[in-house]
Amino acid sequence: MLGAKADGETILKGLQSIFQEQGMAESVHTWQDHGYLATYTNKNGSFANLRIYPHGLVLLDLQSYDGDAQGKEEIDSILNKVEERMKELSQDSTGLVKRLPPIVRGGAIHRYWPTADGRLVEYDIDEVVYDEDSPYQNIKILHSKQFGNILILSGDVNLAESDLAYTRAIMGSGKEDYTGKDVLILGGGDGGILCEIVKLKPKMVTMVEIDQMVIDGCKKYMRKTCGDVLDNLKGDCYQVLIEDCIPVLKRYAKEGREFDYVINDLTAVPISTSPEEDSTWEFLRLILDLSMKVLKQDGKYFTQGNCVNLTEVLSLYEEQLGHLYCSVEFSKEIVCVPSYLELWVFYTVWKKAKP
Repeated sequence: MLGAKADGETILKGLQSIFQEQGMAESVHTWQDHGYLATYTNKNGSFANLRIYPHGLVLLDLQSYDGDAQGKEEIDSILNKVEERMKELSQDSTGLVKRLPPIVRGGAIHRYWPTADGRLVEYDIDEVVYDEDSPYQNIKILHSKQFGNILILSGDVNLAESDLAYTRAIMGSGKEDYTGKDVLILGGGDGGILCEIVKLKPKMVTMVEIDQMVIDGCKKYMRKTCGDVLDNLKGDCYQVLIEDCIPVLKRYAKEGREFDYVINDLTAVPISTSPEEDSTWEFLRLILDLSMKVLKQDGKYFTQGNCVNLTEVLSLYEEQLGHLYCSVEFSKEIVCVPSYLELWVFYTVWKKAKP
């Protein structure tokens, strides 16, 4: 992205010679009130789009086939010359020239994922470790050079092997004593929460995960996260139920079963700002109500929220907490989750003390 204070015609003429030296064919479109668009094409298939806006913004996009080493050298040469020329054309110090890294399109490995608040992030993905479609979702495990294997469910980055900060935060950030306690985990198919809680000598942990294929993929390719707890669906102090958690919660509520801790690792707070219309909000409210019914009076409910920048949807979530069948209080904590590349909000919810 390039910017300059020179007028559009001066910029166009100033840059033309750079492309002409490369033997590129030129096509120029002019709008009286909207500036210029110049397209330059080369015989090897590379091309450049130069857009000059009346207010001074200049955008230059160059594309070439990545497998063409000569084409890459050509692009670098053009960009270097354009940068120098643009600096010359900038009449004062307010002119700005900003060169962005190349975007790789059509590669065998997808490396670009949006953050929750809509920013594009490029990950250093170098391998597709696992890619399968279950009856519920697409499951990918991709390898990142810095984050290790990353679990991605239906296009959403869920958890990387380096994301112990997430697991600790959704368990209460080390402030809770799980010794001898009954714990219910909703979701959590990556096994991270289960693995960490089992180390703390609970009485019993029940994990309810609907998708067996998530467990199968993670126990093979996310072992730095789950250890060996997913190798068997039952252990000395835990059990894993491959079921939809809603019928399980309803059954537990009917039986009067209660837990010291309920940890909801199913889904983030929806990005939608229409909770009265969005089915994900309905699901979230149902989970909240059912969880409160199986939570002991002095128990705690932990869950993730969403990106700290999504203040409106986080406020809507907090409003939902005021509409449950019982009165609750809550606190929140902001944690940096490494592979998310953004600050993430986590909630602790508990029932108000009875008068």
